[in-house]
Amino acid sequence: MSIDRPAETPDILPRPDFHFTGEVGRTYQDSDPATFPQPVQPPKGAPNIVLILLDDVGFGQFSTFGGGVPSPTMDRLAADGLRYNHFHTTALCSPTRAALITGRNHHSTSFAGITELATGYDGYCCILPRNCGTIGEVLRQNGYMTAWIGKNHNTPTWETSAVGPFDRWANGLGFDYFYGFNAGDMNHWNPILYENKNLVPASDDPDYHLTEDLADRAITWVRQVKSIAPDKPYFLYVAPGATHAPHQAPKEWIDKFKGQFDDGWDAYRQKTIERQKKLGVVPADTELTVRSKGLPAWDDLNADQKRLYARMMEVFAGYGAQVDAAMGRVVDAVKALPDADNTIIIYIAGDNGSSAEGGLEGSLCENMFFNGFPEKWEDNIKAIDELGGPKHFNHFPSSWAHAMNTPFQWTKQVASHFGGTRNPMIISWPDQIKDKGALRDQFIHVIDIVPTLYEVCGVRAPSELNGIQQKPIEGVSFAATFDDGKAASKRKTQYFELALNRGLYHEGWMASAPSFVPWVPIRPEDWNPDEQVWELYKLDEDFSQAKDLAAKHPEKLRELQDMWWVEAAKHNVLPLDWRGTQRMNAEAMGRPSMVGGRTKAVYYEGQLALPDSACLPMLNKSWTITAEIDLPDAKAEGMIITHGGLEGGYGLYLRQGKPVFVYNFLSVDRPTFTAEAALPKGKATLVVDFKYDGGGMGKGGTITLSANGSEIAGGRLEKTVPIQFSLGEGVDIGMDTGSPIDFTYQLPFKFTGKIERVEIEVKPGH
Repeated sequence: MSIDRPAETPDILPRPDFHFTGEVGRTYQDSDPATFPQPVQPPKGAPNIVLILLDDVGFGQFSTFGGGVPSPTMDRLAADGLRYNHFHTTALCSPTRAALITGRNHHSTSFAGITELATGYDGYCCILPRNCGTIGEVLRQNGYMTAWIGKNHNTPTWETSAVGPFDRWANGLGFDYFYGFNAGDMNHWNPILYENKNLVPASDDPDYHLTEDLADRAITWVRQVKSIAPDKPYFLYVAPGATHAPHQAPKEWIDKFKGQFDDGWDAYRQKTIERQKKLGVVPADTELTVRSKGLPAWDDLNADQKRLYARMMEVFAGYGAQVDAAMGRVVDAVKALPDADNTIIIYIAGDNGSSAEGGLEGSLCENMFFNGFPEKWEDNIKAIDELGGPKHFNHFPSSWAHAMNTPFQWTKQVASHFGGTRNPMIISWPDQIKDKGALRDQFIHVIDIVPTLYEVCGVRAPSELNGIQQKPIEGVSFAATFDDGKAASKRKTQYFELALNRGLYHEGWMASAPSFVPWVPIRPEDWNPDEQVWELYKLDEDFSQAKDLAAKHPEKLRELQDMWWVEAAKHNVLPLDWRGTQRMNAEAMGRPSMVGGRTKAVYYEGQLALPDSACLPMLNKSWTITAEIDLPDAKAEGMIITHGGLEGGYGLYLRQGKPVFVYNFLSVDRPTFTAEAALPKGKATLVVDFKYDGGGMGKGGTITLSANGSEIAGGRLEKTVPIQFSLGEGVDIGMDTGSPIDFTYQLPFKFTGKIERVEIEVKPGH
């Protein structure tokens, strides 16, 4: 094809060190003229690359693919390029992202789940192997400038503290510049961010929002590097947190959608498939699949449920519309640069399908889900006017996620069906793609992105990278489709697996075996995989997986089932592990830890944003906090220590000189213990002692708050957080980064006295 180019780059990277090859005499005067090693030159004509990856997006979510959320940026790129309607992910974020940047299957990269669910098997440990080099590293060593903006969920949780190691942070994975967060999701009003390896101070902009910040940083970087080195190509990877929970957006974006979803999720699905057929992104004979098992009909809800759930969808739509507009600002900046036409823009709408992790009744705090607690709409409706704002980590009900995935069954986490794995993709490249506005329907998987980019850039996938023999690239290039809409699909077979949701695609057939519904976080350990029911679909006749042919073609189903086991053995899928939030407890799972085996830790003022994974485990046991402080007067204020934030945790602070301890039980309840009198000027020792009742996880206990040896407050905690305090916030000393533990103070709530030390002691077995 016309854009094919031979790979002229080395098979082994890095290149050998420079060696002067001229004659060397006794002095420079009788030696050949000196020469210098020259900077690595990229292949001639190599394009710039902008890779945009949105989060938790359904196939039927954005208007470019028939959804109800406007996406003018996608529309523009699609009109100037190509839409792909058979592009597939892994059904979960970390696995898709590992596959995206390496070109290998997610189990091959050790990412069978998110980093917070890692176990100690080859396919599951969430430690990116050195034999799976990233496209960032390969392009960097072949003359590209590289940046990663936004979400990084591919660093092991136990390596995310200020002591690293940093070789699996974004910079260590081949990206010259990083600005973003090291977590699965992030509070968009009060995020914890890093620039390269450094904590970013909280913004003082009253209108701050993470999506806009990430867009601004991407624009600043690309303009800067092209101003400095206009002849060098760049690789810009932009991964905003939207539309992953929390669904948080400015009110002006949310209000644009008032009343637009009042007729509910069933009507939305019907209207969406009609739009999809009109746009041609699904075949005209596509059937709308039935509502996935366990999800309620909209008409069966009462009036208050409908009012709450419609508002939750309005919030989500505003959140989604905002991120597409922000990506539009990035695209505009890129297109204003001199070599814009030789820039490939790949816009992937989702690392998996839309998320059902809000549960059947929606959520005000997604961390409730990950701790195994369902929420009730009767409680959540009380906050209907605050949804999307800084007080809640909200998430819409599972049925809206299903609707976002129209016309498919199921949602995020369900790798067996396209509701979990099929995502819209748009590719624009003005210099080379001439079939503008066309649709491509070749079967493509996320692992195919890397070899495609290598091919069109003229870059060889090295067999050895940084001294390590590399695993072969498991993806296959689909660059031929840029020129030829009828090019044969090179991907003949692809396995799928996530927490026992299994599938296998082979030459137009799809075998699918769902296991657990994603809105039930705790799963039985006595499940028998051999009892799993498999379904069979013929995709060239059934785009949406609506017609199960398992009973009609048992021999074909058996063939694909057997092939699945072969692929599983080949790619480190075994042993199968279907446990849910049980795996979130790092201590119980035995994951590596900066505090493993320790029962005491001492912190000093200025310790900020220590990740939860590097904090002493304080759940389901007794503990004591001892703070030695020095007060300038009797009205000292501010945070002494906090762990967590909006979604859960605790805080010890002073207000008008009075010690206060608050325990945030997953944002549902905040028992607070306050001293009656202020502490006087001078040195003081504050102690918070918690005696755990025992008898299992999440039980209660007794709090005692004392100052200088005298009890000043105390009482009962009737229940405690069982699995994790927070999704993205850890310990702060002397101020509060991220979101507040309660809403009685203003961030950063810097302590006005001096903190000499804070000691935490945990008492396992108590």
